[in-house]
Amino acid sequence: MKLFVCVNQVPDTETKVKVSPDGKTIDRSDVNLILNPYDEFAVEAALQLKEKFGGEVTYVSVGGDSNKEVIRKALAMGGDKGILIKTESTGDSYSVAKAIAEALKDSGADMIFFGKQSIDYDDASVGTMVAELLGLPSASVVVKLEVSQNVVTCEREIEGGKETVELTLPCVITAQKGLNEPRYPSLKGIMAAKSKPITEVTPAPIAPLAEVLEMRKPPAKQPGKILGTDKTAVPELIRLLHEEAKVI
Repeated sequence: MKLFVCVNQVPDTETKVKVSPDGKTIDRSDVNLILNPYDEFAVEAALQLKEKFGGEVTYVSVGGDSNKEVIRKALAMGGDKGILIKTESTGDSYSVAKAIAEALKDSGADMIFFGKQSIDYDDASVGTMVAELLGLPSASVVVKLEVSQNVVTCEREIEGGKETVELTLPCVITAQKGLNEPRYPSLKGIMAAKSKPITEVTPAPIAPLAEVLEMRKPPAKQPGKILGTDKTAVPELIRLLHEEAKVI
């Protein structure tokens, strides 16, 4: 099977994020960047299919030279090679999806995997956009996956429950937490990843459909109030919830 996994570089969830002076981007000067956590489930799913059916796993990332680090991290878990769609511009979800679709349209992919969303912008749309651009069936938020011959059976999360869908190959899958337990890179895998090839491709200019007008942190929380320690505080609490907080 020809399996592709799209991986993204995102700020560590424990990193203190700052807004750049331009007010439109994240200041990455002191930010620890990691492999997007949801992408790890996609990586593991592809590796398990390779172990079962054979074939190759290729990792794809859109961004600058630093994105090679997350490709190497994925290669350390397993897989064969990487593709860096090299661009220094900050695009929207559409321009990222378009660049990936152009890079993979003639790849002969059997399955293309994504994490269900990237934890930096949380758009959760690139995977399904790529499927649409390539004219492939897709399933998102997948928590269970079975492949038999040319049929892919997916269990996916929906509001209030789960549903089971069937797709035919080739197809696109976006992985949700619970699909599997991602493996840790072994020392052997880390050493082998250093020599695995990463091909660079330069996408044609793609005009984004969305523009970030402003990025700002949420306002600081107001200090709490202690109104009392017994039932005599209830009338004042109700008054403040009605007149000040305006929630009742």
